[in-house]
Amino acid sequence: MAKSFDCVVIGAGVLGLAHAYHLARRGKKVAVLERHPQAVGASIRNFGMLWPIGQPGGDLTDLAMRSVDIWKEVLDEAGIWYNPYGSLHLAYEEDEAQVLKEFCGLPEARGRRLELLDPSQLTRRFSSVRAEGLKLGLFSPSEVCVDPRETIARLPEYLHKKYHVQFFWNTPVQAIDSPKIHTNHCEFHADKILLCTGSDYQQLYPEAFASEGIRQCKLQMLRTPPLPNFKLGAHLAAGLTLRHYKAFTKCPTLKELIARFDRDLPEYHHYGIHVMASQNGLGELVLGDSHEYGDSIEPFNKELIDELIIKYLKKFLNLDPIIIASRWHGVYAKHPTEAYLIRNPAPGVTAVNMVGGAGMTLSFGLAERAVKALLGESYAD
Repeated sequence: MAKSFDCVVIGAGVLGLAHAYHLARRGKKVAVLERHPQAVGASIRNFGMLWPIGQPGGDLTDLAMRSVDIWKEVLDEAGIWYNPYGSLHLAYEEDEAQVLKEFCGLPEARGRRLELLDPSQLTRRFSSVRAEGLKLGLFSPSEVCVDPRETIARLPEYLHKKYHVQFFWNTPVQAIDSPKIHTNHCEFHADKILLCTGSDYQQLYPEAFASEGIRQCKLQMLRTPPLPNFKLGAHLAAGLTLRHYKAFTKCPTLKELIARFDRDLPEYHHYGIHVMASQNGLGELVLGDSHEYGDSIEPFNKELIDELIIKYLKKFLNLDPIIIASRWHGVYAKHPTEAYLIRNPAPGVTAVNMVGGAGMTLSFGLAERAVKALLGESYAD
């Protein structure tokens, strides 16, 4: 016998959970179908950084800030750990310091409550920062740390208890003939079907994405054991990160900085490495990461990438030795030009995907936007 719901969400990663939340709190009867026993993809294989400062201003920054606000409401209600300790970009070269100054002067930086800190201010506030060669730092209070493993594991229980969302694990979707959803267990019926399948986007309606130029991106990451006596104090990033995020592209000195990196650190560009650190509620440092695209992706990690990450990390992290307890990689799908995709591959079916490396940051804001459009609500509602 078929199971009937108002809405069925396919995929229990962060985007799927965010859509389930926004639908259920509007009174919809919601089911989430996940083909694994639990979410195992990119949603649990990241830093846990909610990172508005990386967005390039305008609508995406507004969306990220809205998303972070919703995240906090949800995490508070669910009793799940998070730390709103902000982010710190560190400059150890003059061109890096100049980019930070230029960024603070951009129109999109207004209202972000940014602080430029000199070396003495930095070392007084952040004992985790290496003092040697330090020239300047940029502190932003907007960024939040979550533990993706804990968060993605516990949100389903919260959604079930508070909003009666039903979860069906080990339930791969075989085909969709809207409003029918055929699975290995039974048939589901829903007026509205949402696909939030991440890097598995080709399994259902592959033709809808065939001409988009989507690429897969593999990242390598590391984690230390718990460090109860070491406090990071903020998400840490340094010069390489200025190259990675679009927020800094309007800074005039960025081209000079990139040219220096290409000349002096070519391997970092080849593997798409920029180096950051976060600290979760267990006291573990999460470190990374790299970006290998398309045909470069293979199932085996490269030890050289991990070595390069740790080598650069030692330039700005005041921790010696850096002991690694675990290593892993993740894969996400990325559109070449768009920050995300919302498509309707069939009547009654909406696909929300391709958030790239900003899935944790944009998820709850993007899901709110998609759900409002789906239900005919105004963005301003």
